[in-house]
Amino acid sequence: MVRVLLCGAAILAISMGIRHGFGLWLQPVTQSQGWSRETFAFAIAIQNLTWGVAGIFAGMIADRFGAFRVIMGAACLYALGLVGMSQATTPMVLTLSTGVMIGLAQAGTTFAVIYGIIGRNVSAAKRSWAMGVAAAAGSFGQFFMVPVEGFLISHFGWQEALWVLAGSILLALPLGYLLREPSFSGGQAPKRDQSIVQAVREALGYPSFLLLMGGYFVCGFQVVFIGVHMPSYLKDNGLSPEVASYALALIGLFNIFGTYAAGVMGQKLLKKNILAFIYLARAVSISVFLVLPLTPWSVYVFSAVMGLLWLSTVPPTNAAVAQIFGVAHLSMLSGFVFFSHQVGSFMGVWLGGYLYDTTGSYDVVWYISIALGVMAALINLPVREAPIVRTTAHA
Repeated sequence: MVRVLLCGAAILAISMGIRHGFGLWLQPVTQSQGWSRETFAFAIAIQNLTWGVAGIFAGMIADRFGAFRVIMGAACLYALGLVGMSQATTPMVLTLSTGVMIGLAQAGTTFAVIYGIIGRNVSAAKRSWAMGVAAAAGSFGQFFMVPVEGFLISHFGWQEALWVLAGSILLALPLGYLLREPSFSGGQAPKRDQSIVQAVREALGYPSFLLLMGGYFVCGFQVVFIGVHMPSYLKDNGLSPEVASYALALIGLFNIFGTYAAGVMGQKLLKKNILAFIYLARAVSISVFLVLPLTPWSVYVFSAVMGLLWLSTVPPTNAAVAQIFGVAHLSMLSGFVFFSHQVGSFMGVWLGGYLYDTTGSYDVVWYISIALGVMAALINLPVREAPIVRTTAHA
């Protein structure tokens, strides 16, 4: 279990750390190429949507043939996508590299695949805790990598910084190799009593699964809008780029504590109540942030609070899926839930760019984020977490 946690956590730290800082490239890239913010936002939106769609199939492959093959292939694709992003001279090339290639790569190096390994190798008594540890590691990557990325951009240039990140993601190759599972020896999955089609039909026909997907949509909308557009929002309001870098770093730092705490609480409390609290707290935090005068300290406090709530939805959501359906198809089912998250991410990041270019302000998207937070809190309350009762025996 220790090896699984250490290697899985390290891969999440690198992969999530890199993508958390993409908002720092918005202004350098658009100013260098003479593009609108919507152009960059659309590429990131495609990245999130691709990540969500590909996550389902990455999960299927990981459940069938073992996760380490998926991780190693995705790490190589991630490096190629970052290099392509550095060389993009047209919006189409930017969308293909930053959007499609990196989106595909993230599907194989983040939560759905890593949580599948954890679910198969950690007992149910410690599963939510273990998922919290892994998510906390991803949060540490965000805290550590954002200042590094800001430093690389300011001292070496935005293109050269992407080359450095391309090299760093290749560290996932040896880590992925160490995540080989004996039960997948010879490229064959363990025997299951439930087929992929049966598992998908069961999940999509179960109301609680759909409610978890709905909440995750809101999570994606909020965090990606804030992560990508907040640096520009702050600069538009006269704050220095350093404030934005510190803000994103604070989100990552406090996310460590928030995700770990959510994982621990998920072993003791109803996961649906944890999720409802997180979404409602986000809505309140954003409302207070918009009402108060915008200063560096108000940004830092908001970032710390949002950090506690940032990826804290991940452990209870995935642990609830495992608790309801079991772990035989966990990577795939986590991929379906995450697909909903990424549809929300697409809408959040794209609407941020579109409405800014249309209205000259991010205000409308902030208000939408508040309303969605309240909605997500309400729809998580009816979720039933008890293991599903099947008429026939399934794994």
